[in-house]
Amino acid sequence: MNRKILMVVTNHTTITDDHKTGLWLEEFAVPYNVFKQNGYEVKVKSIEGGEVPLDPNSIEGEKNADWAEAEKELTHTAKLSREDAQGFDAVFLPGGHGTMFDFPDNPVLQHILQTFAEDGRVIAAVCHGPAGLVNATYKDGTPIVKGKNISAFTDEEEIEMQLDRHMPFLLEKTLRERGAKFHSGPKWTDFSIRDGQLVTGQNPQSSESTARKVIEALENPA
Repeated sequence: MNRKILMVVTNHTTITDDHKTGLWLEEFAVPYNVFKQNGYEVKVKSIEGGEVPLDPNSIEGEKNADWAEAEKELTHTAKLSREDAQGFDAVFLPGGHGTMFDFPDNPVLQHILQTFAEDGRVIAAVCHGPAGLVNATYKDGTPIVKGKNISAFTDEEEIEMQLDRHMPFLLEKTLRERGAKFHSGPKWTDFSIRDGQLVTGQNPQSSESTARKVIEALENPA
């Protein structure tokens, strides 16, 4: 039976009136391709459904032809539903600053993450995608990141982008407050980490290695 991966993406479009955001394309397209090339079935859902906004800074320059199939998936997505908590072997949260606004408090996403955590299924996120994890808990209220080795977009990287003051919270700081054991590499370099069935990556440069660790977690469960 084919393994199935649920990819959940943001619909949030703005940081400030003059600063547009959304999904960071590389963090979706690269893992999407890795999963497909390795024979996995991928379902793409978004928080609100419809066309997924792309962060303008993630689509500057020439289009990457290898990302065309992945990008097409974003033109008309189905809305995430509670039923998506079943029928998938892994859930993957790509980043983009949009996730900081619509991932943490979305009750449907939080239900899905809690169900996956309780079942011991693979949960993965890259860059700002771990914003979805900051409020995710087991049924007893324990944060799912507590005591876990985890990575995400660092506060240092956020400050360098001069976007820290516009964020609803700092991701690294908040994950640490939830009890996560935070790890990172040098800024803007590939760094990802697996702790059992939880896989996280630091930044866009970590997209591929994070996806490959998801496959490791699926093929060799902890």
